[in-house]
Amino acid sequence: MRPPIGHFDTATPAPDALGELIHPVAEAVRHWSGSVPADQIVYVDTDPQWADTAVFVEHYGQELLEQSANCVVVVGKRGGETTLAACLVLSTTRVDVNGVVRRQLGARKASFASMDTATGETGMEYGGITPIGLPDGWPVLVDPAVADLPYVLVGSGRRRGKLLVPGKAFAELPGAVVLEGLGV
Repeated sequence: MRPPIGHFDTATPAPDALGELIHPVAEAVRHWSGSVPADQIVYVDTDPQWADTAVFVEHYGQELLEQSANCVVVVGKRGGETTLAACLVLSTTRVDVNGVVRRQLGARKASFASMDTATGETGMEYGGITPIGLPDGWPVLVDPAVADLPYVLVGSGRRRGKLLVPGKAFAELPGAVVLEGLGV
């Protein structure tokens, strides 16, 4: 199939590429619900050496920079309580951790999760974390600029491969909250 964005050698509807996805992402696709059909989520095979955004767009097409999003894991702390959440922002922006995220989580302090925490809690590879397939109960904070795009390039749960997802699908994920000002 031809991918909806970008120039990739192989593109497959995600339900037909479950074997290429790590377990939590494959399960989320397998049990997908929402207004966007699962077959509109597309898996594209990519070389892990090009996984980081700047190098990725240089190799696969500069136009993808404006259509790519990064998913980062954050930790909010208040008293003895810790909350893990995912934040999804355009790759041309950064997450407002100390403002928007901290307030949304009701935390006294918020920060990016360590690599060990992010990978250990999600079961995903660092550099490939995606909001699809996160643990139950996690808040998924989505910048409106991501939700408004026709298609968004995000990680697939591992460094090899990416997902192309209609932006509005992110606003429908379990625990999703669209937050103005998340990406600055």
